[in-house]
Amino acid sequence: MLLSWQFWAVMSAIFAALTAVFAKVGIENINSDFATFIRTIVILVVLAAILSIIGGWQPINTISTKTWVFLVLSGLATGASWLCYFRALKLGDAARVAPIDKMSVVLVAVFGVTFLGEKLSLPNWLGICLIATGAVLVAYRG
Repeated sequence: MLLSWQFWAVMSAIFAALTAVFAKVGIENINSDFATFIRTIVILVVLAAILSIIGGWQPINTISTKTWVFLVLSGLATGASWLCYFRALKLGDAARVAPIDKMSVVLVAVFGVTFLGEKLSLPNWLGICLIATGAVLVAYRG
């Protein structure tokens, strides 16, 4: 089971949900950008510990330029996403912010097809449309 992408995807969803709930409470009396900074420090410390425990450190000179460029871009996108997410949580309800944040699922599908040449079937696109519709309906304040 630990080698299954499905297992790790479900775990990611669980932890993402906990992130929203914990963050909403945690940012109550603090600037959302500073809260993101604290969160980032925690992530760095935990990941460094995990890498040390499993012996996962890798020599920097073994990483290609292309890998560096795309990991840096990914890091910048992640940082921007976190800043925006925490700001949205500061201003809105977690139950409404999180579904809009998960519109990233829809965007990943579109970007994957457009930029990575991935193929999605008609049922896949139907699912993407349902995800988008569901996110909007959950975020709707009616």
